[in-house]
Amino acid sequence: MAVGVLRGDEELFTGRYVGPVVVAAILAGCGDGDSMETVSGPTMGSTYSIKYVRRADLADADQVRKQVEGILGEIDQQMSTYRHDSDIEGFNAMPAHSCRKMPAAVLELVRVGEQLSEQSEGSYDLTVEPLMNLWGFGPQGREEKVPASDALSKVMQRVGHQHLRIDGQQLCKDAAVKVDFNSIAAGYAVDAIAARLDALGIHDYLAEVTGELKAKGRKPDGSPWRIALEAPRDDQQIAERIITVDGYGVSTSGDYRNYFLQDGRRYSHTLDARSGAPVLHDLASVTVIHPSALMADGLSTLLLILGPERARDYAQKHEIAAFFVLRADTGFVSRTSQAFEQLAGEKTD
Repeated sequence: MAVGVLRGDEELFTGRYVGPVVVAAILAGCGDGDSMETVSGPTMGSTYSIKYVRRADLADADQVRKQVEGILGEIDQQMSTYRHDSDIEGFNAMPAHSCRKMPAAVLELVRVGEQLSEQSEGSYDLTVEPLMNLWGFGPQGREEKVPASDALSKVMQRVGHQHLRIDGQQLCKDAAVKVDFNSIAAGYAVDAIAARLDALGIHDYLAEVTGELKAKGRKPDGSPWRIALEAPRDDQQIAERIITVDGYGVSTSGDYRNYFLQDGRRYSHTLDARSGAPVLHDLASVTVIHPSALMADGLSTLLLILGPERARDYAQKHEIAAFFVLRADTGFVSRTSQAFEQLAGEKTD
């Protein structure tokens, strides 16, 4: 599944598993000189797009682009596992029983990861990069195949949030773990961009980074931002549900486009840190709506890992607005949490 933005009768989708991000150019502008500005570009191996209602006294597109790309550049320098000179890769290269001073943003995400790890009983974990590489899905993955049991056991010794510790401004580890923020970095970026737009006096916008979204306010014609939740199909993009969003982040995690087949079995990139292996349940995708895009990002991954029953119970217990798509004999079926229905309301046609 992915999420997208609607313009009129068009349905255009975005999402980290779809490939290049495409966001609709929504309305040219109307009323009192207000207009829709769009700023976009590459980031995090995908793209970002910012749409905002510009009034005469607000920042122009070049100013917004400079602010946004400054934020994205800083996050890339701090958190990217695809560049050897990033802060987190410097930490990842260190041996066990090491500490390194880290930016406040990195420590914030480590704390969020610890919270999600504890609440999922260790299924969600920020230290799964060695497992991702072993299964062929990570930045250093060489071949997508089922690893040998002895290789898996060896790698599992370097996985687990319990091996991380924050000491003042330092991040420390008692095992040779590697931290990977890919499950929450984009959501964090969306929140940071939204906060900067608010600081600039821009209060009607849709900010999207690699498919993670946050919308606030209204479009120039006064209509709400409408988000399409895509049905999990490889052949075409179909809106499973359409929702309106104001002041919330929206994130979708799905396992139906990034996987490999071996001996007739399907292995997705979604790993359970407790077993060290891809999940084998029927939950295909999860969308979460949350005031924090960071939390929506992390929670959508957490719920996808947990599977249908555990995810439903977790969403109920923590009052998470979640939209689930499950595989069934006849195709796909959708389920929603009570909080989702309360927040999203009736389906919009």
